[in-house]
Amino acid sequence: MPRSGQAAIAALLLLLGQAAESQPVSPPVGPTYADLADLAVTAPIAAHVRIARVDRLRAEEAASAPAGHRRFLVDADIVALIRGAQGMPARIRYLVDLPNDARGRPADLRRRSEWLLLASRSPVRPEELRLVAPDAQLPYSAELAERLRAILRESNAATAAPRITGIGRAFHVPGSLPGESETQFFLQTANNRPISISVLRRPNEPPRWGVSLTEVIDEAAPSPARDTLLWYRLACSLPAQLPRASLSEASAEEGRAIEADYRFVMETLGRCQRNRRPA
Repeated sequence: MPRSGQAAIAALLLLLGQAAESQPVSPPVGPTYADLADLAVTAPIAAHVRIARVDRLRAEEAASAPAGHRRFLVDADIVALIRGAQGMPARIRYLVDLPNDARGRPADLRRRSEWLLLASRSPVRPEELRLVAPDAQLPYSAELAERLRAILRESNAATAAPRITGIGRAFHVPGSLPGESETQFFLQTANNRPISISVLRRPNEPPRWGVSLTEVIDEAAPSPARDTLLWYRLACSLPAQLPRASLSEASAEEGRAIEADYRFVMETLGRCQRNRRPA
């Protein structure tokens, strides 16, 4: 291989770093909403690409590849840039580690096959990308591309739900009628934007809850639909059990009511299903 090619491989190996050592690749089934969101919300670049050339690296050039995997240097043409700064070159290059098949043979990464990439850009070589996770090369399909675009549209909106980092105080207020009450949970976020959850109980009515994304608590706010960004932020970030610190200002009776309402919220949200290990 020419020295220029060896230098390019060395630069890409530095970009790849050690992330591949502890991350699984190629989940056995298709990605869930949470799988896609885990990759997409942190990826500066999302692209639909078509492979132009594949070189399998020698063992000494891929010493940090996980056991049972081979490392490939891929040149690909961008079919469509789904997210990313303008001025991307038409052809890009990246490294990917793929698992061997059941017989120990290297994966077959075919020329002209199409993929979706979630990646970041080299600060010094605009044509070189680094996958945001070892499994951030996904087989292209129109359906998967549209799911990805929907997540990115939501995450790019000015009103997008921020990343939740914890739960602050929770308060419970009994109503004037038997069986009437309101519980409020104030969530902590990465950018300090307000998010609160309100659980309302009324006599002879099923309990309901909603989410407010402003400092003004809207009792009419709905609960989030499944497989939306707000649902993902809640279902995949909130702890299974309410932290004891959230009940520091509640009496024993109020604490029991708050915990019951928290269980109601979590049961209604449903499980955050993942088929891959989040980065």
